[in-house]
Formats: sequence, C-alpha cells, structure tokens
Amino acid sequence: MSTAGEPPARRVLILAAGGTISMTGALGAAGGRGGHGDASATPELDAQALLDAIAGLSGTTDLTARTLLNKPSPHLTLADQLAICREARDAARKGIGVVVTHGTDSLEETAMLCDVIHDAEAPIVFTGAIRPASAPGADGPANLLDAISVAASEEAGGMGVLVVFGGEIHHARCARKTDTTSLTAFTSPQTGPLGRVTEAHPTIWSRLPRNPPLDPPDLAKRVLIVPTASGDDGTLARAALSTEPDGIVAGTLGAGHLAPPLLELWAQAAERIPVLAYSRPERGVVLTGTYGYAGSEQDLRDTKMIPVGFLSPQAARMKLLACLAAGLAIDEVRWAFSQDDG
Repeated sequence: MSTAGEPPARRVLILAAGGTISMTGALGAAGGRGGHGDASATPELDAQALLDAIAGLSGTTDLTARTLLNKPSPHLTLADQLAICREARDAARKGIGVVVTHGTDSLEETAMLCDVIHDAEAPIVFTGAIRPASAPGADGPANLLDAISVAASEEAGGMGVLVVFGGEIHHARCARKTDTTSLTAFTSPQTGPLGRVTEAHPTIWSRLPRNPPLDPPDLAKRVLIVPTASGDDGTLARAALSTEPDGIVAGTLGAGHLAPPLLELWAQAAERIPVLAYSRPERGVVLTGTYGYAGSEQDLRDTKMIPVGFLSPQAARMKLLACLAAGLAIDEVRWAFSQDDG
C-alpha cells in the first residue's frame, strides 16, 4: 500500500466470500466451549464492513469492496469456488489487485484453483482470520490490511496467487493450513514463506515460476483422494475405484512407496484414468531412483501414475479437476503436473 499522500501502485478490489473473518459472536467470549449457544460465531459482515473495520481505510478511493458469498468455507461447492476464482481473475485482467477474504478451512483449495486459472499480471491475494471479528484480538483486520498492501504492490506483480496470513506471504501452490487455531495457521512446508509484511509494507524474498493457465468451463468431474497407511490391503482403493471416478489422487508412503499389490491396483487404474501420486510427508517429492525394491518409486514411475511433486493432495485434486474439465488427455495431465515434480 502507498503511504499517506502517495498514489497506490494499483487499485485494489476486495472480494468477500465469507469465513471466520466475516463472523461475529465468538463462543469463547461467553466462557465456554462446544454447543450452539447465542455466542457461537456466524457469518454477519459484508465486504464493506470488513473494509470499514480497518482504521483509516474507510472511504479510500483506490479501494473497492464487493460481497460474493457469505458462507463458512466447508459449505462452499466446487461451483462456488470456481465462481470466486473467475471474479478474481477477471478483475486482475483489468490490472486491479484483488484480495479474496475466505474461510480458512478450504482457503488453500480455492487459492490453488485460482492460481490454475489466473492468467494476468496483477496479483490475487487470499486471506482470512482465525478469530471472529467480535473476538478479543481479532486477526481479520490485520490480515486484510496486509493482503491489501501486497495486492497493491508492484513487487507482487506477476507472482500469481498468494496467501497472506499472520504477516507472511505464501504462494498458493505451497500454502497449507497446518494449525487449526494459530494466528499463523498457514505455512509452506516445501518452500517456506516467500516474504513478509511489516507495517503494511510487503517484502518479497523469493518467487515461484508460474505455470501455464487453464480455463475450465466447470468442475463437474469427480476426483477422489485416497490416502494410504502401513498394512494397506487395498480395501479403500478398491472401494474408491468401484464408484468409477474420473480421477484419483493416491497417497504413497515415504518418497513414493507402496506395497506391491496396492501399486499394481493403482497401475491398472492408471491405464484408464489419471491416477496422481502424492507423498505422505509434507515436504519432499516422489523420488526417481534411490530405492529399487518392489513397490519403490522406481516401480511407481514405470507405471502410468503421475507424481504431483510438492503439491498437497487437496491442491493436486483441484488442479486435476481443472485439467479434466478443460479436456486434457492423460498425457497432457502428466505434462501439467510435471511442472511441479522435481
């Protein structure tokens, strides 16, 4: 953001999509936990109210605010998420920096989808809050101010979609919610934050290369995430495949390892539909040639399964949904995910 008397680097649009940042009535203020009493937090504040809560910003001519939705993020449908992302992208195409306020439960998934379709120079920044607006120490206003400063800055231009939370700047492809209640709930296990915001001034330390965008007409396909664990006999995998999904995001142990019968099951499925492979650890990728035992990463890479690199399973699912809706063939899906594999 500009300091007093200076023009902003770019205009900023705040798009409100609900979440805790828009809620009032924290149960904690009533001295209890659990239940559904009058103090429970519910969505109340629209986009302008969120802007008005930041001292000194009300009436600023380079800021506009619009409410898209006011839902808890677990209530968002795939159609809702695509609509949010299109609104943000279309504004960015006009050179406007965009801030999307969003519930933290599924923020990383909407942000990932937005990065998949974002094709403009102006940044799109997602933020939210852990504490409702009426709670002591509410973090929403500070997060929103930081997000506005990033969206307005020239430094963030060309970076794609970012997540700004707790004073940190993360890329949408890397950000995960890793704590349910911390004011720094989002981290980037693979890369760390790309920068920080101090006194409403962003500092960018590093940048991620952008991937070619997609423009899916909808998100009507069905993609399932199927985790794994030690002793997995394939029961869950067979149950998932029996529903005839359009794609699978399959968990692997370590750096791309599976019991041989389970790997064979996924390898057979990968002949028909895209089967993505993610690593269960938060950091690292599927290896290529360290281990050679049956079911190791070498065997996995000899199948048509598609490693997703450092992407989380939920991020990989959103990207695969977009790939399928955009009509990509399996080989094209493989190329799309190869950009983050390595």
